[in-house]
Amino acid sequence: MSKLITITSGKGGVGKTTTAINLGAALNSFGKNVVVLDANLTTPNIGLHLGAPIVPISLNQVLSGKAKIGEAIYEHESGTKIIPSSLSVRDLETINHKRLRDVGRRLRKMADFVIYDSAAGLGDEAMAALDASDELIIVTNPEIPAVTDALKTAKVSEQMGKKVRGVIVTRTGGSKSEMPIENIQEMLELPILGVIPEDESVKEALVLKDAVVHTHPRSKSARAYKTIAASIAGVKYREKTFFERLFDWN
Repeated sequence: MSKLITITSGKGGVGKTTTAINLGAALNSFGKNVVVLDANLTTPNIGLHLGAPIVPISLNQVLSGKAKIGEAIYEHESGTKIIPSSLSVRDLETINHKRLRDVGRRLRKMADFVIYDSAAGLGDEAMAALDASDELIIVTNPEIPAVTDALKTAKVSEQMGKKVRGVIVTRTGGSKSEMPIENIQEMLELPILGVIPEDESVKEALVLKDAVVHTHPRSKSARAYKTIAASIAGVKYREKTFFERLFDWN
């Protein structure tokens, strides 16, 4: 049975889009059919991150009733399928956010996993993405404002009756100013799915317009995303050791 997962956050700039893309790419690398949809309609980034900033048909046309969802799916060279949103402000005028749920129902027939990259916060766009999901993953940084906003998102999700699978803490660097992971877990009362370190490879992947799990597969961030994706997909994952890679052992 396919699963629709919304990647959300209490505030912007915490690595939500990077997480959505890399979880999708990692799931795809495990043989899963994945569609990553840009539900952040006001400030879309999926297309920008993956080299498709402008496409003939975007999610906006689908939500406006001008196109079918199958026409808005594009395949990245990695095999991961994406549905970008339009960068045009004009294309925001006629969309109906509530159609995200209908879009999700159609996509279930096309993929094992559908990942919605939600807008940050708790506005209409974000709420529509939460409502459309089977479960949520909350992304936060190890900083008090970000974790506090993540807590608000968790509480609203609970009120909506939505399952929160857990939390991904990104951009960790081990500085004394960061909240300890155990404190974040205690505050949010949710499992920590994974911790993504601050990694220059993520920025380099953005320049290369690809997921870090593809461009820097042995980087710390890529391994962390693969570990989380393996848990979500229920598959075994272990990075090969240096000698296994050297001799190509299985």
